[in-house]
Amino acid sequence: MPRTVTLTHDYPAPARPVWDIATDIDAYKEAMGKLIVFDGLPSGTISEGQTLDVRVSLFGIMPWQDYSMTVETCDHTAMTFQSDEKGAGIKSWRHHLSVIDTPTGSQLIDSVEIDAGALTFFFAWWAGIVYRARHKPRLRMLAQGGWSDSPA
Repeated sequence: MPRTVTLTHDYPAPARPVWDIATDIDAYKEAMGKLIVFDGLPSGTISEGQTLDVRVSLFGIMPWQDYSMTVETCDHTAMTFQSDEKGAGIKSWRHHLSVIDTPTGSQLIDSVEIDAGALTFFFAWWAGIVYRARHKPRLRMLAQGGWSDSPA
């Protein structure tokens, strides 16, 4: 039975730079750190219709497994995307991300529906860890870009 995990993170920066970081593949790799290591992940900005076929390894020490991410929708104006992912024991990982302006900066909302059969509960738990772990590196990237203290 699928399970949905939703996390929200607030940033002291306008929505646009947060969106730019969230959709930049190199920033994604940096935000993932050593939790998940990728082989074959390109550089650049994600785009609608793009399929990324990669290999992944937990912590860079677990066996490499095939993983596919298809960007079903990506609206750079509305700052939302939807991806459909699978592989590495996951039947379906449907990720919706949106970034909105708030009075104090912006908020990034991740919502992911996971179906991994009998392992769904474990993967939902893991999703919480992974999505929370991206927050601090993104804050650091925003600070390096001069957005740390005040929204525009």
